[in-house]
Amino acid sequence: MTHKAIDESAHSLQSWQHDWLAAFARYASRYQAEHEVISLFSDFVATRADAAERSLRFGHLTGSAWLVDGGGTRVLLTHHRKLDRWLQLGGHADGDVDLARVALREAEEESGLSGLVAEAEIFDLDRHEIPARGSEAAHWHYDVRYVVRATAGEAFVVSDESHALAWCDIAALAADETADESLRRMARKWLAR
Repeated sequence: MTHKAIDESAHSLQSWQHDWLAAFARYASRYQAEHEVISLFSDFVATRADAAERSLRFGHLTGSAWLVDGGGTRVLLTHHRKLDRWLQLGGHADGDVDLARVALREAEEESGLSGLVAEAEIFDLDRHEIPARGSEAAHWHYDVRYVVRATAGEAFVVSDESHALAWCDIAALAADETADESLRRMARKWLAR
């Protein structure tokens, strides 16, 4: 769908869809080079009133946390049990269109940390394919990522969703050519703030 078609159908959008399109526009003003991914997210949200539903088989919105320590020099990563890779904390929206709340909830559940605080604005957008597994077909995650800060301690508890958790130095992560590219991108964004 083109941006013109989105504009013409804007009157039929739900209020949360309008809110997301505005959030993507604010994100675009900060990260102009990411116009392609922003367009993918905008088109998806504008055309799918069920975008946050996990039951949407070809893809759905998810919320993730760039969970930084009190000093802002380390990020908490999970060695994801299903994907067997080091990633940021996060998960499915399950119909909740407040993705900052989703990111915060997932960070709390997956880390056992309390006193976490999420920033209101989007920190990163990443659309990535989740491989087929069992009866679940391959599908897209439209992952909206937020900065979440640890304010009441850093002693985590590993949940059933992870093999392990680890605080990682953000500068080292940005330079690690073997790390997930989206993690490196977020590390570079964080260091540039």
